[in-house]
Amino acid sequence: MSDHRLISDDAMEIIRHIAVAAIVERNKRPDDVSDMIGFSLSSIYEWLNRFAVDGYEGLKTRKAPGAPPIITKEMDDWLKTTVLSSTPEAFGYDTPLWTSDILAELLQQEFGATAASRTVNQHLKNLNLSYQKPTYHATEQNPDEVERFLKDKFPRIQKLAAKINADIGFEDEAGIDLRERSGKSWGTCGHPPEVGVTGKRGRLNVLSVVTAAGALEYKITADTITAQSYIEFLEQLIKGRDRPFIFITDRASFHHAKSVVKFVRDHRKRIRIYFLPAYSPQLNPDEHVWEEIKDKRLGRETVRSKSDLMRRLEAVLKSLKENTNRVKSFFCLPQTKYAAT
Repeated sequence: MSDHRLISDDAMEIIRHIAVAAIVERNKRPDDVSDMIGFSLSSIYEWLNRFAVDGYEGLKTRKAPGAPPIITKEMDDWLKTTVLSSTPEAFGYDTPLWTSDILAELLQQEFGATAASRTVNQHLKNLNLSYQKPTYHATEQNPDEVERFLKDKFPRIQKLAAKINADIGFEDEAGIDLRERSGKSWGTCGHPPEVGVTGKRGRLNVLSVVTAAGALEYKITADTITAQSYIEFLEQLIKGRDRPFIFITDRASFHHAKSVVKFVRDHRKRIRIYFLPAYSPQLNPDEHVWEEIKDKRLGRETVRSKSDLMRRLEAVLKSLKENTNRVKSFFCLPQTKYAAT
């Protein structure tokens, strides 16, 4: 074979072994062995030198060491710590979101290492990190207030509920627009698929409440939600109930309206209202009703008109109301599981 590079590693080990054995054990001349097997005399002497040091073990194929890694373990440790404990803003970037390009630039600045973003991306994956959609929280949120709610206020609400034999429900409101869009579809690379949708304007508002037992109640209205419409929703919820209802909701202005306060006071044996910490929607399991409706259902459907939106919205909410396990799952998320018991 003229090109020795085409010989496999295993075959080369056998050739070296035969050549050296012929010289050492059978007293053959190195130049005769070289002519016989077609390898240079310098190769034969190299094998003999390896044999003299390590015996036949020294004739095994040695893997080339390869180029040293661009990103070292020290850099890997720095990458993981940096991604998990800071944002690009700390390094002068006008974004809180990490990208492989930014991290590649910082590796150059911090270590003088030039690495492609795809290399950084692979190292991040090897570090058990993944590229994810972040959860957002308002910078106005008061962490101390959140901690007090979770460790003190909500446990006291639970004790009250047990004392008066009440259900605890989490309430919220949201607007559902005719032009809600979500979801993806397959298409040719570089040519996003076109989907026909309406350009009409239209909006409905929904009030809803969920419980850890999987119950969902709701009210749809085409009007702006006011204190009066909120009171009507409360009346709908307590009508025919044989257990008191404790509501936990956000601090929307109409929740504090004098008429709402009076209604709750007048029906104190049937309803109580408590408030979540300010700017803390992540603590409200009812927020996931809107994710279910907007992102996973209506945003993926072709809605033609406001009346069509009403029909579809009613169908989606009715379906979700009947799926108690799905509603229960809203209480199993990291930031809402506190309310599951």
